[in-house]
Amino acid sequence: MPIKKSAKKTLRIEHTRTAQNDLTRAKIKGALKGAKIAITKGEKDADKKISAAYRELDIASKKNVIHKNKAARLKSRLAKKVSKSA
Repeated sequence: MPIKKSAKKTLRIEHTRTAQNDLTRAKIKGALKGAKIAITKGEKDADKKISAAYRELDIASKKNVIHKNKAARLKSRLAKKVSKSA
């Protein structure tokens, strides 16, 4: 455990940021899963789910939760799935 006051504050900040980042990662995972399922089943609202997944990826990369190249890679793979299914 930290002893100094500044180290204690840093630990509190780390816990808060970790929780926020975990939430953002969970949103990404859920959005991607929903979009992939919608694409494979050929649902009518697949476009909305794809745009929601893109949005979550963009937000996460902007917050530096994930790297911008990872976001681009995941978006590219999603687009590839869409073009294969069509």
